[in-house]
Amino acid sequence: MQWQDVCTHKSLQNLPFKIELNEYGNITMSPVKVAHSAFQSELSFLLRSQLQDGRALTECAISTSKGTKVADVAWASSTVFKQIQPETECSIAPEICIEVISSSNSTKEMNEKQALYFESGAKEFWLCDKHGKLSFFNKKGHLKKSELAPMFPTKITL
Repeated sequence: MQWQDVCTHKSLQNLPFKIELNEYGNITMSPVKVAHSAFQSELSFLLRSQLQDGRALTECAISTSKGTKVADVAWASSTVFKQIQPETECSIAPEICIEVISSSNSTKEMNEKQALYFESGAKEFWLCDKHGKLSFFNKKGHLKKSELAPMFPTKITL
């Protein structure tokens, strides 16, 4: 079996050795493709380039009221990073939590993650679609651009 088969085979979407926990303590995850990883890398690079006082984090495990969720990319200020650095999973969400949408993600799942990250302390939630288009949100709703990283592009080209 090839990696592409793993990414698209429906019976492999909820294997017991995935890397997020749901509210019942079950481990879940969706396999990702190369473009997903490339978007994560580019988002992390741009965050590090534009925001100097903090850390960009990839595959950032965050404790939520519905289990451990993993943001594809996150940004934590130096203050927040000092608190979460020694932790196994973040007890508070970094200020920016970003999800790169995979073919296995649903709108319901992304809306739930957004609410959970805000509940855990995030200031902004970003979505990156399969074409690299970014959408920015704060607790009040959709933003035209990030308030924490106002120079961040609204589209990433790989």
